[in-house]
Amino acid sequence: MRQFTQLIENESAVTPNDLHALMASLSGPSAYGQLSNAQADAKDEAQQIAFDAMEARTVAQARKLAKRALKLDADCVDALVLLTDLDTRTPLEKIEGLQNAVAAGERSLGDKFIRENKGHFWMLLETRPYMRALERLGGMLHSHGDRLGAIKTYEMMLKLNPNDNQGVRDPLLGLYLETDDLEGAGRLLKKYKGDASANFAWARVLERFLSNDRDGANASLKRALKANRHVELYLTEQRALPKRLPEMYSTGSEEEAVLCLNYLGRAWASHKAAAVWLSDRPTNDRRDPRTPSCSSD
Repeated sequence: MRQFTQLIENESAVTPNDLHALMASLSGPSAYGQLSNAQADAKDEAQQIAFDAMEARTVAQARKLAKRALKLDADCVDALVLLTDLDTRTPLEKIEGLQNAVAAGERSLGDKFIRENKGHFWMLLETRPYMRALERLGGMLHSHGDRLGAIKTYEMMLKLNPNDNQGVRDPLLGLYLETDDLEGAGRLLKKYKGDASANFAWARVLERFLSNDRDGANASLKRALKANRHVELYLTEQRALPKRLPEMYSTGSEEEAVLCLNYLGRAWASHKAAAVWLSDRPTNDRRDPRTPSCSSD
């Protein structure tokens, strides 16, 4: 019941997957199975306090609650991540703090639990702080220029949770292309071939081009333009990217295109020949979708 209360209090919307995860957590194996009732209760209480800290109105209150959670459970991942956000200043300090939080999550869950539940991690509620910490770590490594470290982190997340509820396949795909790992990119495109996002459509174009498959690149480009025409205008520098990422998007929208460039922009920029090929397309095929078409009578 405490898990259910935490779920409905801390999720903006309770999805069927969340309810399935709750039932799996209640009826399936627990990482706390080897602990005494007092130890398990302390971990549960620490997690609840960490949730309260994440929603605190002031920095001072958030820090106080996070430290209180860590007194009950030194491996409370969410509390460690929160203190990393509050008390670190440089990217390297943040990375080190997130690595410590990930290590704490691995200790808390245990090797046996991780091994036995690999493949459906997100469907167990007690794994989510650890998975959130991994996602944050991957993002920090990527932004700091450690592409191989970010790739390793995202690959591990997909092994733990192939359903990819956190959407890490999007940055991972961009990283594969940026580092010329065409085998990795092809494998990911095949694994999630049902993904109809602009990100996957435009990644397929670049993957085919870099594989010297011009026919495949042209065919993929036609599909990518149908998925989202705005992406091309950003890639060919006909439209400037906004300074902030959108919080929401719809399929085929400018907002989706901006997010797509966030994942794939560096990969396209690092392959000038692909950008030139795209820019050299006939201009009459490149009409801005925001501009109304003119009809002649």
